[in-house]
Amino acid sequence: MHLRLIPSALLVACLVSPGGTLAQMTASASSAPISSLKAVAQVEGITEYRLANGLRVLLAPDVSKPTTTVNVTYLVGSRHENYGETGMAHLLEHMVFKGTPKFGNLMQELDKRGMDFNGTTYFDRTNYYQTFSANPDNLKWAIEMEADRMVNCFIARKDLDSEFSVVRNEMESGENSPFMSLWQRMTATAFDWHNYGKPTIGARSDVENVKIENLQNFYRKYYQPDNAVLLVAGKFDPVTTLALIQKEFGAIPKPTRILEPTYTQEPVQDGEREVTVRRTGDTQLSAVLYHTAPGSHQDSAALAALFEVLADTPNGRLHKSLVEKKLAVKINALNFDLAERGFVMFFAELQKNQSLSLVRKALLLELEGIAQKPITEAELQRAKASLLSAIEKTINNPQMLAVQLSESIAIGDWRLFFLFRDRIENLTVAQLQSVALNYFKASNRTAGQFIPTTSPDRVKAPENTDVVKLLENYKGKTAVSEGEVFDVSPANIEKRTQRLSLGNGMKLILTPKKTRGETVSGHFTLRFGDEKSLFNQATTANLTAHMLMRGTAKMQRAEIAAKLDELKTQLEVTGGGQTVTLRFDTVRKNLPTVLSLIKDILQAPSFPAKEFELLVDLEAPDKANAFFIAGLPLLLQDTDADFIPLQLANRILGGGTKSRLMDRLRQKDGISYGAGSQLSASSYEPSAMWVLYALYAPQNLDKLKRGVEEELAKFVKDGVTAEELADAKKAWQEERKIARAQDASLAASHVAQTAANRTMAFAEKNDALIESSTLDEVNAAIRKAFDPRNFLNVYAGDFANAVKN
Repeated sequence: MHLRLIPSALLVACLVSPGGTLAQMTASASSAPISSLKAVAQVEGITEYRLANGLRVLLAPDVSKPTTTVNVTYLVGSRHENYGETGMAHLLEHMVFKGTPKFGNLMQELDKRGMDFNGTTYFDRTNYYQTFSANPDNLKWAIEMEADRMVNCFIARKDLDSEFSVVRNEMESGENSPFMSLWQRMTATAFDWHNYGKPTIGARSDVENVKIENLQNFYRKYYQPDNAVLLVAGKFDPVTTLALIQKEFGAIPKPTRILEPTYTQEPVQDGEREVTVRRTGDTQLSAVLYHTAPGSHQDSAALAALFEVLADTPNGRLHKSLVEKKLAVKINALNFDLAERGFVMFFAELQKNQSLSLVRKALLLELEGIAQKPITEAELQRAKASLLSAIEKTINNPQMLAVQLSESIAIGDWRLFFLFRDRIENLTVAQLQSVALNYFKASNRTAGQFIPTTSPDRVKAPENTDVVKLLENYKGKTAVSEGEVFDVSPANIEKRTQRLSLGNGMKLILTPKKTRGETVSGHFTLRFGDEKSLFNQATTANLTAHMLMRGTAKMQRAEIAAKLDELKTQLEVTGGGQTVTLRFDTVRKNLPTVLSLIKDILQAPSFPAKEFELLVDLEAPDKANAFFIAGLPLLLQDTDADFIPLQLANRILGGGTKSRLMDRLRQKDGISYGAGSQLSASSYEPSAMWVLYALYAPQNLDKLKRGVEEELAKFVKDGVTAEELADAKKAWQEERKIARAQDASLAASHVAQTAANRTMAFAEKNDALIESSTLDEVNAAIRKAFDPRNFLNVYAGDFANAVKN
């Protein structure tokens, strides 16, 4: 049977055409101090200032990205919790989104502005960030909001009561996984005294019984300027931004209380330990944990490279000795670089018919047998290439860098990020061999059970590093090249874009621009077949796409992975239905080689049998959560008059954290960690699906049904309000701008538009339709298309045990 093949490709890159169509790069911001405020440190384009109240401020300007990221890191995490307070740092992270008297509910306000935001809690820190379209109003609002959040949050009893169920729902989500359960119990066994042995989310009893007064005191103690680092990265004016920070944060008084450093030190382990977790299910896990060095210690770089040598897939020793030899189906590993002595964990995942004893023996032979099987120079170079490629990608992305620096701040100083890179570059085989022999030994191991020994071989524990002394003369390297100021309006993108048809029928779309670090993003889609030739082939299509990266006539899977690291390239292949899609990120100088590699992957895949057998999915049983999903099919195409009004209606119903379903199920009823709705419509025919979903505990099924039914009935009967519509328009437009500012997202958008015979003019038209949609049009579209009685509702969960409990 003849198959119709229509390939298309797109590159978003710093490709300079002979005609010189690229705008000139805007001059980079001066690295000199920009205020009377003294700069206390400068490394690779980032400048640190310190306010009189103790707040540390980092400015990392980058004019090439039309977005700005504001990230606040508080030096408080689960390590700082006292007896009975486990989970308090994480619970407080939830509570501060409830807002302040001045700004109201912060989650709703952030969502209304279309900002990409989150808050996270870890062992040594808590951070909050927002990424938004670069403009003075957004930045001013974010700075003012974070200054207010620092000291004026409600932290009220009524909010605590409703948030309990949400946090419990989050706890149960983690309990679904055998992996998470074993991790928690292993760390509890490995640490006698230190809080690193307790999960950040805390003990259920502590969270459920915390006193609001204790939570308020915790907030007032740690959420202060002398315990925080504010970072602004991306496109902004440094002078006015620093002045704004001084005005808003500088007005907060320096606290009179003194923060005493934590002093609990975990003693050196004096023998093997073991823990067994017994739960129902089909998945087996064998795991090993070793204590390691603080993240600021010299050993941390060697440990990171050793981790790559051992745990990488498909090049790592564990993958080759366990997965390829059919002893296990998968290797997972975690490396914890923390402020104090951290740890590393290795997990082997098995099917029920595979032997745990054989896997444990093979696991320990690799991890503790490095004296007999030394690290090679080739392994070191591959590990360095992989680590340095990831670091370079982070440096070239202001949002990623802003968030990643929170981890370096947490372990001592933001400059440790760059020092770590320098240490990786200078690693030797001898250093990897040394840390392997010192840390990966039986007396330092937690694997399953405790076995006493008469002559323990104890680890030589490193001391904590004096980071100030370590970095007092550190200068770093020259900052990476900056990109241009790029207008992300559809009209400007279309003006920049070149559309070509190659001799073989391939459609090529190029959007040349100067990017930070000369990065290139590409999106390549192959379309094939028809409804007859592809009938009942969905699984085959998906597996075929996954096999493309697992070997060619010239290269094995491991060689492909190593080559991508060498080329500083991330390549992803996905497929299903009628398409195979390749997405890649690389740097300009390596682009020709990357395209040649992609050609080999597409034209000469070898489909090795041993790799096919490794494509196994295992289910995680014993679910503590339930899932609700509902679908409403519609005769709707994305060019229909009702499409934009219905998308706006969907955003109001369940399209974000400030939506009716989230407000009802999470904020009011407190029964769901995540709930919402999605509306998708075809570009080719009247075929659409409106989907509702929610994660909840099985015992709350009746509450869930009642909440959803009441909200849907109100949605149809009363429609939406003018205020809701205005907020939905603003948030959607902001999200569209941010998407067009991301090279990978823009590449994917170009390919989808080309497949539908469209250009950026279609996006520009939709922007105008969003703005012009009226309240009457939206409510009329809801009444026309939305009938709750026609939804197919599915409820999945362990309801029998919920009733029993």
